[in-house]
Amino acid sequence: MKRATPQQRRKMGTRAKLRKVNINHNPNRAVRPRLSVHRTGKQIYAQIIDDIKGVTLAAASSLDKDLGLKNGGNVEAASKVGKLIAERAKKAGVETVQFDRGAFLYHGRVKALADGAREGGMKF
Repeated sequence: MKRATPQQRRKMGTRAKLRKVNINHNPNRAVRPRLSVHRTGKQIYAQIIDDIKGVTLAAASSLDKDLGLKNGGNVEAASKVGKLIAERAKKAGVETVQFDRGAFLYHGRVKALADGAREGGMKF
């Protein structure tokens, strides 16, 4: 296995610290569940998680039959997934969330999912 460069080690350490702060030390975590986003080359996934109870309140992905997508790896699909997660969150009684992009940059599909969720009525 190749050894990580100093820049890669710094990036991994910084993301680990942010993840710890976002999840464990968040004063709003009792009030606002977390909207977690994961993307792969072909699909995008979103979950609304209550970290206090350790329960997923709502979930959506580009694989859902409701969306009827041929390609789940583009900006259009991410926007539709954002609208779907907002709709499912309303059914679960969630309106405000904290956005957790993980290690992914807030750009492209991740941004499109967030914008779609905002269009669906979510606040974060």
